[in-house]
Amino acid sequence: MATYAIGDIQACFDELMQLLEVLRFDEARDRLWFTGDLVNRGTQSAEVLRFVKSLGDKAVVVLGNHDLHLLAVAARVTHLRPKDSFMDVLEAYDRNTLLDWLRHRPLLHHDARLGYTLIHAGLPPQWDLATARACAQEAEGMLRGADADAFFKQMYGDQPSQWRADLLGMERLRFIINCFTRLRYCDGEGRLALRDKGAPGSQAPDAMPWFQVPGRKSADLKILFGHWSTLGRYQGDGVYSLDSGCVWGGSLTALRLDDGQWFGVACEGACAPGED
Repeated sequence: MATYAIGDIQACFDELMQLLEVLRFDEARDRLWFTGDLVNRGTQSAEVLRFVKSLGDKAVVVLGNHDLHLLAVAARVTHLRPKDSFMDVLEAYDRNTLLDWLRHRPLLHHDARLGYTLIHAGLPPQWDLATARACAQEAEGMLRGADADAFFKQMYGDQPSQWRADLLGMERLRFIINCFTRLRYCDGEGRLALRDKGAPGSQAPDAMPWFQVPGRKSADLKILFGHWSTLGRYQGDGVYSLDSGCVWGGSLTALRLDDGQWFGVACEGACAPGED
């Protein structure tokens, strides 16, 4: 039995199938962890959702920003953007089943036996594992509840930029979602620098990768994440970056958690390159 963590698929279904062949994935024995952003930008969002859903408890998926955007568009609280490419889900015969399954995915998964924590984007430096888990559960409860549409209407935005334990309501939930699904950089005080999206070295002078902020309270964890295609595959600072930009013409990456071995397949051109 092996467990593999796989970076952002973003509707690149064919590349996912190729990667599973390289891994010699055995559905009867092996497990797959996905860093989120199963959908959008690529051309096969529905196929990806159907396949991963079919794996049942053999797959762990955390929500990414593109997954949440799909749910918000499906709820008709925001509009399609010019580069959105998940109409195949919105028009699918099994649309409601796929969307309901997606809406019930977590924002964080922690496996004490394997010693890894899975998220899509990042954690602010003020959060230890207990706080991160509690915050994830708060937001998951909203996403799965009757008030999800009300949250989607207020989900978009960069404020508040800094964690406070006394944050309330939609501001608190927006901050939580921004960390789990959008974060790349913070300043030294833990303020989110959400407008910086490029590779390290391109950010504002006072910003640094979230995992390099001094005193980060999650520094004792081994954290797997995606979201950051311009960072690419990275191992260091107690983190493992798995988004190697398949949808932008890069590759789809996997890490075998049992022994730390990396695997990957190159994009074969089914997904048009563009900006993250």
